Amino acid sequence: MSDKGTESRSNSLEKVAATIEETPVKGTLAYGGEDTLPPPPTLTAEEEKRLWRKIDMRLMPILTLMYLCSFLDRGNIGNAKLQGLTTQLNLTGDKYNIALTMYFIPYCLFECPANLVLKKFRPSKWLPGITLVWGLIMTLMGLVKTYPQLVGTRICLGVAEAGLFPGVVYYLSLWYPRHMLQYRVGVFFGGATLAGAFSGLLAFGISFMSGTAGMLGWSWIFIIEGMATVVVGVISFFILVDFPHTATFLTPEERAWVVHRKKYDNSSVGEEEHFELRHIWETLLDWQVWAHILIYMSIITPLYGISLFLPFGFSTPISQLLTVPPYVFATGTLIAWAIWSDRIKKRWPFVLAGLVYCLVGFVINIVDVPIGVKYFGTFLIVAGAYAGFPGVVAWLGNNLAGHYKRGVGMALHIGIGNFGGAIASNIYRTQDAPRYILGHGIELMFVGIGFIVMPITVLAYKRINARRDLLEKEADEKGTKLAPEEIRRLGDRAPDFRYTL
Repeated sequence: MSDKGTESRSNSLEKVAATIEETPVKGTLAYGGEDTLPPPPTLTAEEEKRLWRKIDMRLMPILTLMYLCSFLDRGNIGNAKLQGLTTQLNLTGDKYNIALTMYFIPYCLFECPANLVLKKFRPSKWLPGITLVWGLIMTLMGLVKTYPQLVGTRICLGVAEAGLFPGVVYYLSLWYPRHMLQYRVGVFFGGATLAGAFSGLLAFGISFMSGTAGMLGWSWIFIIEGMATVVVGVISFFILVDFPHTATFLTPEERAWVVHRKKYDNSSVGEEEHFELRHIWETLLDWQVWAHILIYMSIITPLYGISLFLPFGFSTPISQLLTVPPYVFATGTLIAWAIWSDRIKKRWPFVLAGLVYCLVGFVINIVDVPIGVKYFGTFLIVAGAYAGFPGVVAWLGNNLAGHYKRGVGMALHIGIGNFGGAIASNIYRTQDAPRYILGHGIELMFVGIGFIVMPITVLAYKRINARRDLLEKEADEKGTKLAPEEIRRLGDRAPDFRYTL
């Protein structure tokens, strides 16, 4: 009853959105600015696809480009290391690892506040604004002369970039129904996997500028990639829009249909949209947020670990070029899994597959095998971490109802989970090369945490869904249904809400 009941319930909510009469029933609660729009039209399946394609073409390219810049800028320090950064700035001992860590601390701490102000400052201004700021910081990082200056700019970079990823995922959840979300998160996050491939190629090309204007290759990596981010930030001011009901690139009827579709996506009355302090406390006390943080860390720690340290034992140019194929393979895997996940409306099988890939890849790398075999293991780690990640993010986003609860929950999820990046920055020590037994061993520990927590979470979701099926059936028989206001207030704890598995 749990799997079939959940899918049946989800389908019934979708049918409500597709078949409801053009004028809302008197007494229903307004949602998403629908009271300023005409009645939603009835669209054919082909018209629906055309509308979603129109929205995709407006939102996804620029968001993907912004995140590509974000991931490129935070991770290019690995390529800069190969181009003389550690030598010129005298990064001896743990100085390089500390510089990496100091990015993640403000990045994690500022994600939740950033999501809370997103709606207040409007996505079309907030997201491009922070992109412009971190691009300027990245450019200035190419001019640093001392280790304290490097650490200072890394801290500023973490503050500026903190609002992008949780902000965009939250933003997408305001536009797309929950079972269309992973593909969009996958396309958006695909920018990160492309950044992994592109970063090696770009650094290889920029390395030939070493010595120009008296600066080494590492300075030019920071300056050129930072300037590219500034350009993307400026362009995004003219492309990004705010919310469905104010999107001028859509007709009023199209806006009404999108708002209507979102209203009945995971609730019979629509989500709560205003902010109350209780949303923060409800999120902090919600068991699923903390379970998902552990699952998130089981994927993100391997992701950051393999992104920041890809030693192959070859010369610098060859090592940079060898980072490209694993990321290309990961991008293809990511898109395929995202499409499949949205189609079957399940997240956990693909998160599990990602964990399996990481497990096998790290085991290969921790044992004493030829370097070619280790390189194969790298393919599995990169694909498992990157392709499994969108499912982790979309999963919690699917299971939190209420605009601000979801915004706070996803920011906590990503913010606390990203401390895995700080951990990954310190476990691959120079003295452990070339096998990095300590680093790979700690990564395997995090993967093991995922293998424990994820099945517990799935079983808990199934049990809650089954219980709600029974409670709703009893309420129908007794005629004791809750008022629309109470259902909306309860959010994902409402009897008509079903968790996505």
